[in-house]
Amino acid sequence: MKITPLEIKRQKFKKVIRGYDTVEVDMFLEMLANEMEELTFQNKEYKDKVIELEAQLTNYKNIEKTLQQTLLQAQEASGKSIENSRKEAELIIKDAELKASQILERARLDFARMKEEITALKARKESIMSKLKVLLNSEIDLLRALEVDDEDVERDLSKGTGKERIEVNEILKKLD
Repeated sequence: MKITPLEIKRQKFKKVIRGYDTVEVDMFLEMLANEMEELTFQNKEYKDKVIELEAQLTNYKNIEKTLQQTLLQAQEASGKSIENSRKEAELIIKDAELKASQILERARLDFARMKEEITALKARKESIMSKLKVLLNSEIDLLRALEVDDEDVERDLSKGTGKERIEVNEILKKLD
């Protein structure tokens, strides 16, 4: 049974002959009622405070749960980001390796082509040198033949006419 401060204040006792002093009992009851009223008020305040704190606690628990979920999502996103970065790095490496092999292949082809060109140029040089040798030899042969002819012409000239001897060198100068 709950007793309220108002019930304490309204409580009346029977009067008996050798009983308690009524004024003293009334003052005590008044003081008890006031104390109980204050305790009831404090109790209500504490209950309100408990309700408020429970609401805050629930709110904080929700915030904590949200933060944990956010942390998990961030960790998952970080893991995915790391994995994506790793895959992207692998693709970049493969692409670089492919480009490097293409560059090497082009260099090999260029090297082979240059070797062929050098071989062709050497063959051309040899051909030109052979042709020049043939040409020069034929020119030398022609010069020798002309010298022989000049000597024959000089001999023929000095034998037959008695006229001045014609110098081959002068004839050649006139031809020039």
